[in-house]
Amino acid sequence: MSRRARVSPAEAGLPDGGRRRTPGLRREEVAVLAGVGASWYQWLEQGRDITVSPQVLDAVARVLRLNDPERRHLYVLAGLNPPVPASEYDTDYLCDGLRRLIDGWMPFPAHIMDRYWNVIAYNEGAAMVLGLRPEIAQNCLITFFTDPVYRSRAKSWAQNAPWVVAQFRAAFSDYPDDEGYGEIVAELSRLSTEFTELWERRDIQAAGQMFKELHHPLVGALRFESTQLRIPARPDLTIVLHQPMPVAGAGPGTVAQPAEETTAKLEWLLSPEGRRGGMYSVAGG
Repeated sequence: MSRRARVSPAEAGLPDGGRRRTPGLRREEVAVLAGVGASWYQWLEQGRDITVSPQVLDAVARVLRLNDPERRHLYVLAGLNPPVPASEYDTDYLCDGLRRLIDGWMPFPAHIMDRYWNVIAYNEGAAMVLGLRPEIAQNCLITFFTDPVYRSRAKSWAQNAPWVVAQFRAAFSDYPDDEGYGEIVAELSRLSTEFTELWERRDIQAAGQMFKELHHPLVGALRFESTQLRIPARPDLTIVLHQPMPVAGAGPGTVAQPAEETTAKLEWLLSPEGRRGGMYSVAGG
């Protein structure tokens, strides 16, 4: 009812909209404009137990000029799974705040990827540690399987590979008709039999946290917990943050590696001395 009240008859394109004094739309008018029965629409507003289709809800949302969060809420009220959030920004837009966020995460690696896992932006920590650089494929899934620098550093690669593929399939399942995912799968299937074998398992895993152990040629072992964060204002983007993670000793008498050890190594890599060595470490793996 509140959404009806904010749409004027003139805005809805009704013939007498300009002469009406009553604010908002009547129920009967919404029903006609949405192509549904007046009684059915009344029952919808009253929350009665009726059959509702996504197509009808979209028609009502269009008439009431609901924004994307309101449209999703309408689905929830009707007892349906809400549609995937839509972004109000074009795909090339990256606000300065997100760039500052990943730069402020330094010295820890951080990057931003789109729904296809294409890298949109990354900080210097991701370049130094993960080997992200302009000359490689700017897609996290393709890089994971094909970049020799990353493969040489990722000591937890075999452990994480099934999870990575299952998470990409989960992302794909949110957009089953999107050809962009299929293109990435087809390209990587030509490049990697390892990927093909894992993809054919059809495993699905929600994105979340993942442990990564890497060996950097200058500082040795680095251990992280990576976390994927979705951005409500940009549902097409995901921020991936890497946090140093302590590791317990392997057995009696062994000493744990604290998170501070990884932090200290990252700080050295970004020092003037570390930067000079880093100029050569990426190319050499």
